[in-house]
Amino acid sequence: MFGLRGAPSTDPDKIHEVLTRGVAEILPSADSLKELLHSGKRLRIKLGIDPTSAHLHVGRSVPLLKLKDFEDLGHQIVFIIGDATGVVGDTSDKDAERPMLSEKQVAQNLETYIAQVGKILNRAKLEVRKNSEWLLKLDYRDIGEHANLFSVADFIARDNIKRRLQEGKRVSLREVLYPLMQGYDSVAVQADVELGGTDQKFNLLAGRTIQERAGQKPQHVLMTELILGTDGRKMSSSWGNTINLSDTPREMFGKTMSVPDSQLKTYFTHATRLPLAQLESLLSGHPRDAKLALAHEFVRMYHGSDAAYKEKKNFIDTFSKGGVPEDVQELVLKNDLRDTIVGSGLVASNSEFTRLLTAGAIRKIHTGEQEMKIQVPNPPIVSGDVFRIGKHRIVRIVKK
Repeated sequence: MFGLRGAPSTDPDKIHEVLTRGVAEILPSADSLKELLHSGKRLRIKLGIDPTSAHLHVGRSVPLLKLKDFEDLGHQIVFIIGDATGVVGDTSDKDAERPMLSEKQVAQNLETYIAQVGKILNRAKLEVRKNSEWLLKLDYRDIGEHANLFSVADFIARDNIKRRLQEGKRVSLREVLYPLMQGYDSVAVQADVELGGTDQKFNLLAGRTIQERAGQKPQHVLMTELILGTDGRKMSSSWGNTINLSDTPREMFGKTMSVPDSQLKTYFTHATRLPLAQLESLLSGHPRDAKLALAHEFVRMYHGSDAAYKEKKNFIDTFSKGGVPEDVQELVLKNDLRDTIVGSGLVASNSEFTRLLTAGAIRKIHTGEQEMKIQVPNPPIVSGDVFRIGKHRIVRIVKK
């Protein structure tokens, strides 16, 4: 059972931080949710994530950390893996139709999710559900009754859908149904509060509408801010600008050092739980020192203090004092440099590799740490050659 614990905390200061840190909007109002939290009732706090890739990134960690805040207050966390909705695909944050995933792809991806979520939430207290439990049991009448609660005008009023229609891009009918399915999740688990990003607003409010029809009290909706990727664009696995919870300590530290200076406050506030007073001091100094602190904190959160200390020392020794790490990552040559780097996952795609190449961000490191820009995707390579990919990733290419 998930109960048998003491009453949730009603500490005013803790509740205030839960309702303000990293929060963009609360509906129907922050005051009504505050009152509910002060009542001492144990609430069911819901977050659903579709397993559309094998990795969760720090952008996804923002609502997960907010779940952790509610967990620490003593509320019941309900984590929904969208194995049914993941096949359909949500396009709330997309400017194009999302390809439908096969059931096999979804099954492979969700295997990794619980382990990654367990880096933030207490798995022993976590209620984990798959929405195939209830969505695959709905019949045509059920779907029709839920669809009748909304109009097509409501759906196409959303900015990204409106823009796609204006540009003549295809919008499929399955996309129209997605918010209904996410909304029904809230009915199935009897959610009191649902979390999501600001891009999810329509879907989150659909849950309130469908709950009311089902005779349930409509959930509160708490939306968290979205954070940008390491290159300042929208965080996306397809662009290779994510910091993944499953990254090695070395990868995580190096990627974090590439975060734009303008995004440091957002990352610290939303993707860590360092005290807010400490953040003021960190952000008032040199951006490089702030990035070192952020990278150290990420590695500490997901790999432990020893790994964080080791990676910080390695980074300072390598990039501040010059040199190549003794334990530099080795990659076996596949055809050419591009195929090797992209095939290893170090860069997300051929187009991302080309972007880095054009920007002069792929360099060969010679003896004495002199660097030469690489201008073609297939430079001559001798086994043992060392390359810098971007600012903070170094690899040695070996032939076998």
